[in-house]
Amino acid sequence: MAAALPVFYHGSITRTECEELLGKKNKDGAYLIRDSETIQGAMCLCVYKQRVVYTYRLLQTHNGNYTVMTAGGADEMFFKNLDDLVRHYKRKNRGLAMHLRHSVKRKTAMLIQSQKRPDPPDPPEEQGRQEPGPEEEHDYENAPDLSEYVEVLPF
Repeated sequence: MAAALPVFYHGSITRTECEELLGKKNKDGAYLIRDSETIQGAMCLCVYKQRVVYTYRLLQTHNGNYTVMTAGGADEMFFKNLDDLVRHYKRKNRGLAMHLRHSVKRKTAMLIQSQKRPDPPDPPEEQGRQEPGPEEEHDYENAPDLSEYVEVLPF
């Protein structure tokens, strides 16, 4: 099943590309979300204010909620999706350098799809070999994978 991603999510653009997009908009409160270049699975909420781009790391919990990485002592808030997170930070005085005002929209549609791990080809020595029967046990690493691939994100 595929779900449409919010138009302010730009995927794996670089920090430089992000700064150029926000600079072209040239409005305080302009924002977009992109993938983090340094932490796999994390995203960045980037906000423009007075020619400076402020970047906030977004993490997704194991149950799919999103949170903004906070400094020590700040309360952590969790959101069901990116739209809810953005809606919250559109209000003033929520802890960002500038509340979100103007989304920078990407030009093409993006979809989230559930991914299925492709079946690797059998090595030549195992071609023609049958799967073990129920009486044989698998070790964990070599058990046949009959389920969908699930990406585990940092907690």
